[in-house]
Amino acid sequence: MRRLLAKVMMSAALVGFAVSARPQQPEMPKPAPELKKLEYLVGKWKVEGEAKPGPMGPGGKFTGTDAWVWMEGGFYLVNHSKFAGGGMGEGSSIAFMGYDADKKMYTYDEFNSMGETVHSTGTVEGDTWTWLSDSKMGTQMMKGRFTTKTLSPTSYSFKFEMSQDGTTWNTVMEGKATKAT
Repeated sequence: MRRLLAKVMMSAALVGFAVSARPQQPEMPKPAPELKKLEYLVGKWKVEGEAKPGPMGPGGKFTGTDAWVWMEGGFYLVNHSKFAGGGMGEGSSIAFMGYDADKKMYTYDEFNSMGETVHSTGTVEGDTWTWLSDSKMGTQMMKGRFTTKTLSPTSYSFKFEMSQDGTTWNTVMEGKATKAT
């Protein structure tokens, strides 16, 4: 009986040692707390505005829908968008919004049905978000500035401007988004 008890104790000790010697699973990363500010966008939005005539087209009224959801894990907000009008016809896009903790900047990456990509970095101050980007129009580099201002828990206004030098800005489009759900 003593031998059996000794064997059981020895086995338990070996199992305990083996479990404690096993490498610990690394702690899963957690989304940055700054991402909570993006929660405002989750849901479906109706977008209406006006594109100004210029190098991007003849301009005119446009409409659209945005459907924002969190990607599994909570690190990125994903938007499926559809748009029509504004002199550009109909189209769609997918976008990913996140936060770069090293640069302390929000990120926005969009890919649309016209073959365009948009890569922006953003900051927020109070109820105003400012997104900056660089894009090529023909052979010339242009700077973009997309600004949104929260008007209420269910609406925001927006304006997109472009500049050749980053000093003089021209409005390309502006409008309003209203939360549908």
